[in-house]
Amino acid sequence: MAHTPQDFDWDDLKHLLAVARHGSTLAAGRALGLDQSTVQRRLTELERRFGQALVQRQPSGYRLTEFGQALLPHAERIEDAVAVFKQHVATAAAEVAGIIRVTCPEPIVYRITQSTLLERFRERHPALDVHFVMSDKYIDLSKGEADVALRSGDTDDGELVGRKIGDSLWAVYASSTYIERHGRPQGIEDLANHALVGFDDTMARHRIAAWLRKIAPEAALVARSNSVLGLVYSVKAGVGVAPLPIALGDAEPDLVRVTEPVAELTRVWRMLTTPELRRTPRVAAFFDFIVGEIDTLRPIITG
Repeated sequence: MAHTPQDFDWDDLKHLLAVARHGSTLAAGRALGLDQSTVQRRLTELERRFGQALVQRQPSGYRLTEFGQALLPHAERIEDAVAVFKQHVATAAAEVAGIIRVTCPEPIVYRITQSTLLERFRERHPALDVHFVMSDKYIDLSKGEADVALRSGDTDDGELVGRKIGDSLWAVYASSTYIERHGRPQGIEDLANHALVGFDDTMARHRIAAWLRKIAPEAALVARSNSVLGLVYSVKAGVGVAPLPIALGDAEPDLVRVTEPVAELTRVWRMLTTPELRRTPRVAAFFDFIVGEIDTLRPIITG
């Protein structure tokens, strides 16, 4: 029993078109890069699906039946549409254009924009724009909230792929004003005797919050913030002392590093994205550029 026309394989139309144009299954096979038997088999299958003959064999070769002739212009329009579709796909795949949303903490955005990194990226890819999604919290890439993350610390998302950029180093800082008024902390064990600045409850899972609870469990924070930049401002204002990334702390002339980098707070800086986005031309272009510029980006991020 013949199937309804909706069941046929669209790919078989190219065999019908080749036979119509070349007059034989042998010549059609050569044009398609297939053997004659394959062309014959696919053509027979198409006829079975339609329930009618499409070609007639004659001593001089094949010619289309009346039914085949009626289908020919429709098959040609489908062929043209497929060619246009393939060209569109190829062009879209090859074109490196659009917007790349990069998530990272606000201070890192400032340091990147103050460098020539983005300028060189635009010179190489003028049709690509970098937009920043600034947050100290982890933005969910799998939900489409950003395309690429510049992220330090632990991540439990095993689905992300990326590249290490460098190490995130933290030390404790105080302002010159604070030291004049309250003295300089004499190491980590002395921090419990000083005014401490830390994260609020929205950042309770951050390693800095956990570390402060460990080394000074009885201390009450004199100021709280939901961002690293907020910690920097509080310490600069002389409100108290706090752990800060050395990339930020060392860049502030009014701040004094009162401890060595704390090993417990060291984490890896990575550039991350999803496997699917990594294969897109725009994200691949950004990744490849950053990989070539890691030596430039590393001091911007790690200090």
